Amino acid sequence: MAPAQGPDGASTAVGEAAQEAVRRIARDLTRRADPGRVRRDVAFLADRPRSRTRAPEAMLRAEAHVAAELAAAGWRTRRQPFDVRWRPGSTDRGGHRALPREFRLHPRLTGANLLAEPPAGVRGPTVVVGAHLDTVEASPGADDNASGVAALLEAARLLGGMPGPPGVTLLVSDMEELGLVGARFAARWLRRHREVAAMICLESVGYYTAEPGSQRMPAGFERAFPRTAADVRSAGLRGDFTLVVHRRSTRAAAGLWRAAATATRPALPCVTLCDPRPQGPPGALAGLAVPPLAHLDRSDHAAFWNTGTPALMLTDTANFRNPHYHLPTDTPDTLDHRSLTAVAVATAATATALAAGVPAP
Repeated sequence: MAPAQGPDGASTAVGEAAQEAVRRIARDLTRRADPGRVRRDVAFLADRPRSRTRAPEAMLRAEAHVAAELAAAGWRTRRQPFDVRWRPGSTDRGGHRALPREFRLHPRLTGANLLAEPPAGVRGPTVVVGAHLDTVEASPGADDNASGVAALLEAARLLGGMPGPPGVTLLVSDMEELGLVGARFAARWLRRHREVAAMICLESVGYYTAEPGSQRMPAGFERAFPRTAADVRSAGLRGDFTLVVHRRSTRAAAGLWRAAATATRPALPCVTLCDPRPQGPPGALAGLAVPPLAHLDRSDHAAFWNTGTPALMLTDTANFRNPHYHLPTDTPDTLDHRSLTAVAVATAATATALAAGVPAP
């Protein structure tokens, strides 16, 4: 499903010259992308559940793999531990459940994010590309979220192979399943120490199917977003697209990603969706009051939104498409690794263009 125009006008927010520039980058990166590498990363990460609290050895193993792959791709990686107390969040128990997740007040959580930059560091504004590493209990998490981490690693290889790597920062976050805990820490740290132009979040980006009726929508979604819902319905409710969730501050970034996705191989169908809420705490409060909006907060990009940082989320829509969500059956064989590689290409191309200011988000 790839309507010629995004339902919220994201494509028109980007000029044709900028769209062609990002398509050119995507075509070049496609020639170097390797679905075999992506498949191997997913297979390594998703052979067991990984969690700092429930499966700490598996989490350390996964973290070591990510750090080694980033180093091999030429990135300078730092481990950023955090120790937070009395943090509101949720449980990471398994089971096929959507919102609301069971609330939990965590007395103390000790974890670690990974932050990576090009060898020469980043001067000026940076574009953050992020994905969370942890899973819920008992799920190997191939889609949620080995897919996002594998796409980030492939993007790292593609960006690292460019002459003069762009001003991009990579974030592999911890404890997303406990309530975006690692991303909240990272968003605040980056706001203090870096000028972040935009954040791109990779969340469950590997499950695609052209089966009619495979795509569902949350309760109240059709009333809240009638144009997007109509597009999805007119395409037969097929779960074959990547959803790009953005706010007004990243409308242009969403348009760039959409343009890049048309130049990948295979070309990626894409639907853009504009979250109408303001940046910062008022937007988070609005999500509590309007359930369809709360679904748009379900990954690490929301932590950046809540600090006032422009961000967008890429997703296959998780439990609204994938029957294996948060279950032991979320395994690598259920993913479309070629489409997942195309997600990595489109993300790397968009990050490159944004870092170069084409256009400013």
